[in-house]
Amino acid sequence: MSRPVRLGSGGSRRLLAGALLRSLAVATAVFVLYFTAPLNGSRVSLTLWVVVLLAAVAALLVWQVRCILRSPHPRLRAVEAVGTTLPLFLAICAATHFLIELANPGNYSQSMTRMDALYFVVTVFATVGFGDITPVSETARIVTTLQMVGDLVFVGVIARVLVGAVQEGLRRQGRAPAGDTGLPLAEEPAPEDGGEPHGPGDRTAG
Repeated sequence: MSRPVRLGSGGSRRLLAGALLRSLAVATAVFVLYFTAPLNGSRVSLTLWVVVLLAAVAALLVWQVRCILRSPHPRLRAVEAVGTTLPLFLAICAATHFLIELANPGNYSQSMTRMDALYFVVTVFATVGFGDITPVSETARIVTTLQMVGDLVFVGVIARVLVGAVQEGLRRQGRAPAGDTGLPLAEEPAPEDGGEPHGPGDRTAG
């Protein structure tokens, strides 16, 4: 088994900075689109928005998993995957709440702007629940319940998928995590007899 390729501190920092910058760029683009997209309160617009963007999240997740499997640094790639998928998921939920309130004012305890909807979604995702904005109608409560289920799925299932992709990527490179062999990553197994390797000159004369 080949040893893992270890980067110096400078190389690691550059890779981490690159992953964070790409995640920030994607998050910025997603939220700019969220605040500028021409949303209206029609049922067609709401349904189309939800279907298209949920499909986009699924496609992005599949692409990220494939990138993790091929990446020489799967752990960093997984961090980037979370940093790009989470903003899109939050934007979809926020737009859904905003469109529901726009279509029929009174679904929530107060009228909501796009910023209010995003704030509400983040408080639900973070399980903070300040209570200043609450779903009032049955439709709003159903959507909020679905979002809470989606939050659990995102945190649990998607995180598990990404961790599994990281482990598989490491295995393909011969860099399986220590738990797969029972040995620390940088150690090699000792000889089976428990002693030091013997060369021809180490044999004792009979």
